Amino acid sequence: MKQSIYDILKGKFLIKDDAVKNWRFIVFASFLALIMIASSHWADEKVHKIAKLNDEVKELKSQFVDARTTLQQLKLESHITEKVSARGLAPSENPPKKIRVTTQE
Repeated sequence: MKQSIYDILKGKFLIKDDAVKNWRFIVFASFLALIMIASSHWADEKVHKIAKLNDEVKELKSQFVDARTTLQQLKLESHITEKVSARGLAPSENPPKKIRVTTQE
């Protein structure tokens, strides 16, 4: 038992006559390890990209809300009255009346 552990640690299983199948397995395991590492890196890149895009979406949403609030304030009657009063315009004193057109047959 002790001798077999020493043989493994010294690497004798790699230089024996039937070592070709051991080398094949080692190359195969190394290839799989490389694929696994590359896959995890690609997944990490995607996670970082998603986080960046989520931050950008939040920023754009806040800009949209700010612009919508500004637009609503600009559309208020009091604001419009204030802007056009410099040109001499004022709101009407009399409310508007509906004009109804009836056709006679």
